[in-house]
Amino acid sequence: MFQQKKKKHKKMGRLNQQIFLIMILTVTLPLFIISAVLYFISFNGLKTQHESSSHLILTNLSFNIDQYLQSIEKATLSAITDDELQLALENWPIISSSDEEELKIQYEKEIEDFAGTLEVSIKNIDSVQIYVDDRVFYSANFNRSDYYLENFMDSDWYKETIEAKGKIIIFGTHKPFQRPNATDSVISIARVINKAGSKKALSVMLIDIRLDSLQEILSKSETTNRNFIILDKNNQIIYASDSALNEQHIPTLIDTFNNKLVQNEKSYSATINNVNSYVNFVDSSYSGWKVIQYIPVNEITKYAKEIQLNIFALTIMSFATALLFFFILHGRVTKPIISLAQQVKQVGLGNFNIQFNSNRNDEFGVLHKGINRMVSDLKLHVQRLSDAKVQQKMTQYGALKSQINPHFLANTLETIQMKVIINGDRETSEMIGKLGLLFRGLIPSGKETLSLEEELSQLRLYIQIQQYRFANKMSYEEVLAENSSQAQILHFILQPIVENAFVHGLERKLDKGFIRIQTHINDKLLLITVEDNGIGIPPQRLEELQKKLNESDQLTEEEHVGLKNVHDRIRFYYGEQYGISINSKENSGTKITLSLPYIKKA
Repeated sequence: MFQQKKKKHKKMGRLNQQIFLIMILTVTLPLFIISAVLYFISFNGLKTQHESSSHLILTNLSFNIDQYLQSIEKATLSAITDDELQLALENWPIISSSDEEELKIQYEKEIEDFAGTLEVSIKNIDSVQIYVDDRVFYSANFNRSDYYLENFMDSDWYKETIEAKGKIIIFGTHKPFQRPNATDSVISIARVINKAGSKKALSVMLIDIRLDSLQEILSKSETTNRNFIILDKNNQIIYASDSALNEQHIPTLIDTFNNKLVQNEKSYSATINNVNSYVNFVDSSYSGWKVIQYIPVNEITKYAKEIQLNIFALTIMSFATALLFFFILHGRVTKPIISLAQQVKQVGLGNFNIQFNSNRNDEFGVLHKGINRMVSDLKLHVQRLSDAKVQQKMTQYGALKSQINPHFLANTLETIQMKVIINGDRETSEMIGKLGLLFRGLIPSGKETLSLEEELSQLRLYIQIQQYRFANKMSYEEVLAENSSQAQILHFILQPIVENAFVHGLERKLDKGFIRIQTHINDKLLLITVEDNGIGIPPQRLEELQKKLNESDQLTEEEHVGLKNVHDRIRFYYGEQYGISINSKENSGTKITLSLPYIKKA
């Protein structure tokens, strides 16, 4: 006997060990493998994606910079096609007599106006300078007090521009020429302005551009982790987006770049500001500038590392769970659950005579006792439910018998009407007749919905009865959108709202009142508004009423119970997105809008 128990215990132990090993092999080990595979896949994918996106970004940035510089070059070409400017540049230096002083002033103005036009038409221009003979012209409002213009013809930039004979010359970042006290650097574009149709040099144009232009172009791509450097054709820095770039690293950075350029490598890894970074660049055939982009490598791979760490954490958790599960399974969970499941299955098949007995004092014991009690209660509940259904049918039958029969009332009112007609009181007869018709409209027809026109015909009877009461103090108006009269709506949803308008809005109004029914169709939505010019609703009461509309409890003992009932009926029948909304201003009237699906009568 002892050997059999021991053998059974060993079998149970082996079973738990097998379950534990299965969990390790099916959960923990695959997670280790997935962690490694996903890391390498995500790392390579992110790197490839970054390389592709970086090249595209750089190409676009280089293109935008070239476009900006080309736009300036095109603007300078207008100096050749401007006849008045050509005339002024050609004749101004040769005017010497005092008789021609007025003409000289006119030529000066033409040149200055042209410079001013370029400043306005091109964004981020610092200055436009036109050098004619030994004279320099600026726009009329330019501050030229800090310019040193002596011997400008001996300046290197001037000589280089003259030697280009009309070709565009781009000067990288530098302090403005002829301005020894300048603090802000600029980029310059210079060219000789030739006489139209010839190679005769009339003047030299120099345009200084603020570095804001480059910052604006690059700002759309700059992030806290992505930085840019622009080098001119001599590999000198024009612009660096990282203000914290250590100056001692700049020569090393440029040397490394030059070596990669010789090796024809468009992307490489380098240490920038003591950070291992991924670098790539593009160069422009127009300006000769190189746009370099760099980003820390750990920024590229951080998402892959996050994935790896998360999966590794899940792996550790799964291992701990498997270990815990191994101890729990040992004789305390598996067998009791299987036994309990079999018994519950019998209850599900309708066998309520099963007894859930257990001598355990832990949660399983409580569970057995609870289920046992639940089965007993369920058996009693089924019996009571069967009896309650019979009782409910009897109660409903009694309630139906005790309700007022609209058909009986309508017939009785017709009898009274005939008697009143015989007695000669025609006005009272008409009121009773309309009331009888109104009751006949309330006789159940078995239909949940009817057309808007049918609903309005019943509402008009109610309005006419109220007009007898209010004499000439109340008017009624209908403004119906096209095709709305045949829309299908719930029966008896307008009369309670109109009744509210009379009781709570118009009864206390001293002057003439009105009620307007208006419809709008918006795609598949039908909006019906009931508007009156009554006394309105105070703000606090309006807020309480709007809150009550969306509560699940009923307003059976409060005002505006009709509004709540109509709102609940609409939402129950059509859905939560439909219903009524209330807009009111004290002493100005109330507007109630019913939102319904637009369903045309078949």
